[in-house]
Amino acid sequence: MNAEFLEAIEQIGKEKGIDADVLFEAINAALVSAYKKNFGTAQNVRIDIDRASGQVKVFALKKVVEKATNKNLEIDLEEAKKINPNYQLNDVVEVEVTPKNFGRIAAQNAKQVVIQRIREAERAVLYQKFLEKENEIVAGIVQRIEKKTVFVDLDRAEGILPPNEQMPNEEYHVNDRIRVYILEVKKTTKGPQIIVSRTHPGLIKRLFEREVPEIVRGEVIIKAIAREAGSRTKIAVHSTVPGVDPVGACVGQRGMRVQHVLDELKGEKIDIVKWSSDPAEFIANALSPAKVQSVTIDEKEKAARVVVPDHQLSLAIGKEGQNARLAAKLTGWKIDIKSESQVDKL
Repeated sequence: MNAEFLEAIEQIGKEKGIDADVLFEAINAALVSAYKKNFGTAQNVRIDIDRASGQVKVFALKKVVEKATNKNLEIDLEEAKKINPNYQLNDVVEVEVTPKNFGRIAAQNAKQVVIQRIREAERAVLYQKFLEKENEIVAGIVQRIEKKTVFVDLDRAEGILPPNEQMPNEEYHVNDRIRVYILEVKKTTKGPQIIVSRTHPGLIKRLFEREVPEIVRGEVIIKAIAREAGSRTKIAVHSTVPGVDPVGACVGQRGMRVQHVLDELKGEKIDIVKWSSDPAEFIANALSPAKVQSVTIDEKEKAARVVVPDHQLSLAIGKEGQNARLAAKLTGWKIDIKSESQVDKL
């Protein structure tokens, strides 16, 4: 190994954020293994790399005994004293055993180890980078589609969009640009495995954060989200600052803010409702766009009975019960909806 190669190792270490000592320790271990494999498996050896000149030396470690029975591991006391008169029984003597062509083997192994460590370090950096982005949204490009699973290029890493995390009304094509929610990041030997989603309610939350400065500033808080991906979402918002309309802030001037979110969701509908600490008021708001006449609360059962005008019943329940179902999920209350006529008959 020449001095230029060692300088390169130092430089690579700095660029990749790897301590050069870590690289040299790995190289050292690899060279010990290479020596034992090629020149003598029975020996205990130590490798010395001169980090200035690049010279590599191999030393066999031998225990001092009266009479050696295993020349690979032991040395006679008499022979040891020829090396240094101070050696005593049970001391360990280092005897240089550097093979003639070991420099070439050393350079070869060093290169392989450095490459391997760099790959490991890059995988570790990528893993940490995306671990910090868990529960965030990122932009990516559809790379390929295999058995309904979509693989997304996320800049030096690959996101996996499984079928159950895909919106039912969306079609994906190679080179499509999409935003995805990072659901989970797992560490593997081949680098981070990044599971992403288009159906998670967190995607809605992050999209609104991108469009509504009041949310970023903490003036408007998203209190709850109920979502049936690809179809409809209900989002409950609350203002922490007097005079700030939380629903208006999310809708934006001429509906521009919410429209940007809708554009990203390819036709999914969104109801933005005002959150309230009063369960009756919150449930009434959650059933929007239906108009509610009255809400009766049963605290013990955490159930609510809602009465709506006759002409609002189908709207309150929604197609296939979706509006009522999402309102229940949003508020956390069981909701029983009746029309005025149905209540009068009771």
